[in-house]
Amino acid sequence: AGVLSPSAAAAMVVKTEVCVFSGARIYPGHGITFVRQDNKAFKFVSAKTKCYFHNRWNPRKLAWTQMYRRLHKKGTLEEASKKRTRKVQKSGANQAVVGASLELIKAKRNQKPEVRAAAREAALREVKERNRAKQTAKKSAPKPTGGAKAQAAPMGKQPKAPKGGGKKGGGR
Repeated sequence: AGVLSPSAAAAMVVKTEVCVFSGARIYPGHGITFVRQDNKAFKFVSAKTKCYFHNRWNPRKLAWTQMYRRLHKKGTLEEASKKRTRKVQKSGANQAVVGASLELIKAKRNQKPEVRAAAREAALREVKERNRAKQTAKKSAPKPTGGAKAQAAPMGKQPKAPKGGGKKGGGR
């Protein structure tokens, strides 16, 4: 009468907790609970994990902990292959940009590369011509003389030197 059938045993759910240090499952009636002064409770699966926790060992550096396994991607190959799905790609090809309308973008895309290259060359030539004209205008302009600098700092009176004293109070 007290024996469960295999199907009933499989259906029974047992509430388990997770070890704070190792990540292992703790079944009812097992494990150690540690309550810190700030009333935070920590559950450990064994005295070993409790000891390592109190000695401030890093669970990421111990190969048998779940944290290490997660960090080094151990045993997640099966799950990764299931979860792999195609990402939806946004096509920026059919969207207008701030400076240009969609029709203008499509027209430029459909242009022959030679036409586009010629337009680029013409624009570059125009910019270079403008720069040359600026340079020649700058060269032909008269240079300012150094008279303005001489007026700014009149000679004669020098600024006063600070009186002796400082931090030590030598002036008294």
